[in-house]
Amino acid sequence: MEPITLPVYNTEGKEIDTVKLDSSVFDGNINLAAIYQAVTAFRANQRKGLAATKTRGEVSGGGKKPWKQKGTGRARVGSTRSPLWRHGGVVFGPHPRNFSYVLPAKIKNLALKSGLNSKLKENNLLILENLKVEKPKTKEVVKIFSNLKIDLKKIKANNVLLILDKIDENLKRSVRNIDFLNTGLSRQANVYEVLHCRKLVITRDGLAELTKRLKQ
Repeated sequence: MEPITLPVYNTEGKEIDTVKLDSSVFDGNINLAAIYQAVTAFRANQRKGLAATKTRGEVSGGGKKPWKQKGTGRARVGSTRSPLWRHGGVVFGPHPRNFSYVLPAKIKNLALKSGLNSKLKENNLLILENLKVEKPKTKEVVKIFSNLKIDLKKIKANNVLLILDKIDENLKRSVRNIDFLNTGLSRQANVYEVLHCRKLVITRDGLAELTKRLKQ
């Protein structure tokens, strides 16, 4: 497969260069099975697992036997905290647990490749030369995305993903209040956030680092 060539834009939205995508990463293949496994693992790892109920042994009270064992004509009961009673314990209820598990790196990389290829097929992948701001001003960053002809009126929260190779303090402070933008580093990018976004914007250096990571 011949390498795909994409235009490279500057912060003013002008095409200044082109870049050839590595055909070993951007091969056009989308592996749905790998995407499913990676997304499922990512969401499982985000779970807190804090849901908890009390068993009959953990509920306070109930130490005294309600009535004697025999002679009352009623069913025998040993505690008022029986699961059959109001204010009693819960049978087989949830308890704090860890839902996370480790997915093989090959599957995660294959899923990320598939996510990038899907954005490429949708024409939702933009390459930015670099992104630097001298002062922490949100307006300047918003203007850059307007210059890239991204319709900000139709973009909902976190629907634009910006992937960088590194982020300085000025840029971090400039983007933190932009509701439609989610920022990440190329070494930490995952398929869930790639698929979740509507537009994927990646800097040239971020693309190089991401490609190197996926080729290993």
